[in-house]
Amino acid sequence: MFIGENLTNLRILHGYSRKQLSEMLHVTEQAVWQYENNYTTPKMQIVNDLKSIFNVKSKYFYKQDVLKRYFENENIPFMNIAYRSKVMNVISKTQAEAKHVEYLDSFVNYLTANLTLPTQKIIQLRDEVINYLNNANDDRKIQINTVAKLARESLGLNNYTNDNLMFLLEKSGIFIFEKAIGDEIDAYSLWTKKDRPFIILGNMKRSAVRRNFDLAHELGHLLFHFKVEFTNLNRTEHKNIENEANLFAGAFLLPDESFLEDLKTVASVTNPDAYIDIKKKWKTSLQVLGYRAANLGILDAKKHRNYYAALHRKAYLKSEPLDEILQIQKPQKIKSMIDLVAKREIIDIYEMIEKDWKVEIPFFHRITGIDVNFFNNYVRYEDNFDLVNFTDISSGSIDQIN
Repeated sequence: MFIGENLTNLRILHGYSRKQLSEMLHVTEQAVWQYENNYTTPKMQIVNDLKSIFNVKSKYFYKQDVLKRYFENENIPFMNIAYRSKVMNVISKTQAEAKHVEYLDSFVNYLTANLTLPTQKIIQLRDEVINYLNNANDDRKIQINTVAKLARESLGLNNYTNDNLMFLLEKSGIFIFEKAIGDEIDAYSLWTKKDRPFIILGNMKRSAVRRNFDLAHELGHLLFHFKVEFTNLNRTEHKNIENEANLFAGAFLLPDESFLEDLKTVASVTNPDAYIDIKKKWKTSLQVLGYRAANLGILDAKKHRNYYAALHRKAYLKSEPLDEILQIQKPQKIKSMIDLVAKREIIDIYEMIEKDWKVEIPFFHRITGIDVNFFNNYVRYEDNFDLVNFTDISSGSIDQIN
């Protein structure tokens, strides 16, 4: 029997309205509604079209899908997704991204069902931050700087580089994924009701420095804005929260004592080119370097305007020096977990794709951002593959990052 809910889940995941899907299938919008609500069963040709559109097997539509089997209902509070202001209150977009995280949460549940995960450091950090904020009498700027220092220390990020930022965030317990979100969204984040933190990064035309800022910005949301209902905020409230995340990102990426020492080497504080060596050290954009220098009082309002004008004049607001050279950090945690369960023969990845999830490999690429070639290795060599030479994402063992 065709299960209409499976179709609804896939449609929302891809961000299609019923009308858009009906046009792809060359049927009426009413017909799609009837398929989804089990009033009629689509003909086999329609099912074949659906499997091609969504990269699933035909049998995907005739068994309970992965959300029914591996996802706890209402675990993703879509109202708490931390978006940037351009897409605030766009309910259809929020629903699509919430559905995406539902699939990701199901996938993580599937991979970790027979694993014992260590205590998640990010949860301990969040609770420590909440306790501090609830009892602090400092103004908000001091609170943000204090939490930024606490976060670097807790995560094990030293005060001289951001090179291992992605690795340390993943090791702390955050699940980070890439996705072609679109031009309007740089990244977003949320906590599930089961205390699993997600950061979803856009992967379109990103640079290493923009990615680091996105990571730091979303970490700020995870620590400061736990359970904030973003969809209910007005524009002023949303702007204030975004400003807090920006302030945190600057303070987190550029710890004040070390950064102030670096600024002593800058010959002209209003010339962005004078900061290029500092950019290379911290993997942080010239725009953020100027922003942080202004927050620390090195640039007064006039000097900061001159600095920003120079960025504009040199076209650095579009592309900065070193952007094509600095290596972009990419999520590796889930890939390492897949390697682990495969190596220990806990999960047969080929069986997972073909029989458990009933999808095609591009489906996993869409939800995880992992290149299809990674999954192809398991399909191509399903009877004879060796993971001994797979390396982890840093000097630690593969178990350390789970």
